[in-house]
Amino acid sequence: MPRRFGYSRWDGTQAGFELDAEEVLAQITDDVLYHGDLNAALRRLLQGGMPDRDVAGIRELLEQLRRRRREDLDRYDLGGPYNELAQALREVVDTERAALDALPEADAARRALELDLLPPDLARRIRALQEYDFVFEEARRRFEALLDDLRQELVRSQFNRMAGAMSDLDPAQLQRVKDMVNDLNRLLEMRQEGQDTTREFDDFMGRHGDLFPANPRTLDELLEQMAAQMAAAQAMFDSMTPEQRSQLRALSQQLLADVDLQWQLDRLGHNLRQAVPDAGWDRAYDFAGQDPLGLAEGAGVLDRLGDLDDLENVLRSAANPGALADVDVDRARELLGEDAARSLERLAELSRLLADSGLVENREGRLELTPKGLRRIGRNALADLFTRLSKDRLGRHTVDAPGSGHERSDATKPYEFGDPFNLNIERTVRNALAARGGGTPVLLSPDDFEVDRTETLTRTSTVLMLDLSLSMPMRDNFLAAKKVAMALHSLISTQYPRDYLGIVGFSELAREMKPRDLPEVSWDFVYGTNMHHGLTLSRKMLARQPGTRQIVMITDGEPTAHVRDDGGVFFHYPPARQTVDATLAEVVRCTREGISINTFMLDATPYLKAFVDELTRLNRGRAFFTTPETLGDYVLVDFIEQKRARRSAS
Repeated sequence: MPRRFGYSRWDGTQAGFELDAEEVLAQITDDVLYHGDLNAALRRLLQGGMPDRDVAGIRELLEQLRRRRREDLDRYDLGGPYNELAQALREVVDTERAALDALPEADAARRALELDLLPPDLARRIRALQEYDFVFEEARRRFEALLDDLRQELVRSQFNRMAGAMSDLDPAQLQRVKDMVNDLNRLLEMRQEGQDTTREFDDFMGRHGDLFPANPRTLDELLEQMAAQMAAAQAMFDSMTPEQRSQLRALSQQLLADVDLQWQLDRLGHNLRQAVPDAGWDRAYDFAGQDPLGLAEGAGVLDRLGDLDDLENVLRSAANPGALADVDVDRARELLGEDAARSLERLAELSRLLADSGLVENREGRLELTPKGLRRIGRNALADLFTRLSKDRLGRHTVDAPGSGHERSDATKPYEFGDPFNLNIERTVRNALAARGGGTPVLLSPDDFEVDRTETLTRTSTVLMLDLSLSMPMRDNFLAAKKVAMALHSLISTQYPRDYLGIVGFSELAREMKPRDLPEVSWDFVYGTNMHHGLTLSRKMLARQPGTRQIVMITDGEPTAHVRDDGGVFFHYPPARQTVDATLAEVVRCTREGISINTFMLDATPYLKAFVDELTRLNRGRAFFTTPETLGDYVLVDFIEQKRARRSAS
């Protein structure tokens, strides 16, 4: 059956195109070239994200976290439960007081006085009402219901994420919670003694597993969940005012002591602090809102705030994409929404994408470009520069006049006496079948022979001299120059593989560089532009190469250093006469050996112009006064057009 496709207008809900490794590398190409550090480039990509692909960076995610935290703190008030409880107790007392009119006057007066003398603080008021003999049954019922609700809320505040499994805490269920806490305490104490708790954990989950909706698979998972919940309850306690803390402590002791649960909870809290010390036990928050928070609801808010803190710590410490693999994406989705969770997933995949595609590899804990990655960086640089060029200015190295040579073209011709016998088997057999029909063996005659046409072959040997002096980054010229070096290497290795490209970096001294070293090459923190040494080294490299030989020099400074006869380096700014003379003497040597020098100047000061004019006069090369924005246009177009001119001349 043919496949069918449906199309609709984009409304934001459709799944977009997934990231691929080459796109990720394209995002960081300029950063890698400028700073020479792949790992630092990935860290900066993590921080900034990829806005064009709707992937938020860590900076934006941290801002979302801070905004979400501020919303909770500005909204809620932890004193609300006590105000509500005090009001509920007043209503119970008012209900009882209204029933006293039915009693004899003396009895009514005694009971009214007893109600008037109830303690002002909540815990002692509740204790006094527990001992009070209610006259009105409705008042008693409302008071006991209030105590049940408060007792359940106190328990749920300790086990926030178990609230769904503890929706109706009747006495039997409350006893189950107590038994669960007691069993968990025994498990923890066995673990602290170094005992194997595997079987005991399985038994524990068999008895109490329905109280844990997250379904922990190991004791460690269970402890992390319980520690997070109790740490949130502790954070709520620590965020209260001293008066609120005192009331909560007294209420807990008053309402939970009768089922022996408060002692078990205190014991569990102590054991969990020892087992999971980094669960955030010392957190506290400054609430400034008006919405009252119940105890159980407050524990949920504090749990959320704790998770926001944990996520913020992970994001702040993430030095590479792999560090985000530990993020609980589902919880991040609950906290920050779908877009943030998707961004975290994509950021965490960056290293894996690059490694799986073969563009990078992990060497001793650091990511490094592979040869494939190096080629991709070069193609990215080349593509970036070529997009700025007019399409009609670039060709593919073709020659109008066919002739004898070594470079095969896509065209063929009938064989003639004297032609190189570059037999095209496909065309030859096809001619024989057309002339004499099918069948085997295929009979050939000389008239069937067809050979490949060839193009005249030229070979160019180039040394690129790249200025690495400190002035290059100071004047924002370094990235453009390095990108041109990568692009030129990619162009020659892919389009003209028989050509030679050498690379020389020069500052105070010059040095030969390999193409594989280019991505991590950075500028030198030294003074001096030693063209003399760079030209000397380039000339020696070209002496071993055939074909047309040239030096392409990219610089933004005058010659301010040269190598003395004793091997030392002489530096002086502004340029000294002996430095200029030594550099021009090397230009003359290059000229004698048939090496042309093409200079691309990125900062055409009057002195540099005068020097390059003299260099060009001696060498009969060419000079270009350009900018970082147009440097690639000049270098690449000039290289290709010169290649075409040489091949046409050949």
